[in-house]
Amino acid sequence: MSDVHPTRCHWARNNDEDYLRYHDEEWGVPVHDDRKHFEMLILEGAQAGLSWQTILNKREGYRRAFKAFDPESVAAMTDEELETLLGDASIVRNRLKVFGARKNARAFLAIQQEFGSFDTYVWQFVGGAPIVNQWREMAEVPATTAVSDALSKDLKKRGMTFVGSTIMYAYMQATGMVNDHLLECWRYRDCC
Repeated sequence: MSDVHPTRCHWARNNDEDYLRYHDEEWGVPVHDDRKHFEMLILEGAQAGLSWQTILNKREGYRRAFKAFDPESVAAMTDEELETLLGDASIVRNRLKVFGARKNARAFLAIQQEFGSFDTYVWQFVGGAPIVNQWREMAEVPATTAVSDALSKDLKKRGMTFVGSTIMYAYMQATGMVNDHLLECWRYRDCC
């Protein structure tokens, strides 16, 4: 991918094709597909303490390991299947994160049952439309907000793990619930 659009958010200014593609095509685009929401919950939770580039490099491994991010299939995974994943170098082999994916899948399904879809549930936290910020510098972008605090608290109450406020704010950015592209970034207006 050539750099056709030279002005990107500062965090996306490197030469890694997957990283650039993620910024240019996914990050900040509003998500309304439950499977995509589940994928981002698993990936953002896996990222805790690591770089996003590490997770992007392992994304296909996660897709294979966690049944193409099908929450019903992940909820049904056995302890033996999860133990086997702890030896799979194509994902982050952290016991709490691996077993947490099943726990989160079960809570995800309960939320779907209650609200009709996870999408309906999660978008209520932002009033059904993206929060559009107007940041000029990365230093202005918060790590958490009152909204990510509330979402985190509610997900924890519903039994999810690896859903702290910082992880939830990153999730909100990734799924377009908040537009944190910098004003100078060519993607800013596309995600408004």
